[in-house]
Amino acid sequence: MSIATMLKLTIALTFILAFVLPGAYYFLGHAGRERYKKTLAWNVFALVSGIAIALIIAYHPEVAFAAGQEAGAASDGLARGLGFIGAALSTGLSCVGAGIAVSNSASAALGAISEDASIFGRSLIFVGLAEGISLFGLIVSFSILGQL
Repeated sequence: MSIATMLKLTIALTFILAFVLPGAYYFLGHAGRERYKKTLAWNVFALVSGIAIALIIAYHPEVAFAAGQEAGAASDGLARGLGFIGAALSTGLSCVGAGIAVSNSASAALGAISEDASIFGRSLIFVGLAEGISLFGLIVSFSILGQL
């Protein structure tokens, strides 16, 4: 079995194990809090392990030599790929953090505004500061991409 076939098989199995099976488990039974936690845990575990296995297969030395690349070119490709992964993680995780911060600060701001409408401006500032977190992640990803 060639390495390209193994890589395609790993990606297909990761999709099935991380999305299809947890989705079927969740939707076929009655949806409760415990079922949600088990489904999410299985989803995260299968996705992370599948991506790790795919990366191990993709960066196997035989793959670089089979493609006609030299060792220096393969390490340059690895550094470039990890740079793209770092840029994606900085943007994605900062946006997730900003979403969590906005949800907490906006709900608190709505509760405070409903009691006293004169604090609308001050509460809007806190919600805006929470949204600024995603912009910092975007700036970091642009600086990473500028280095590549």
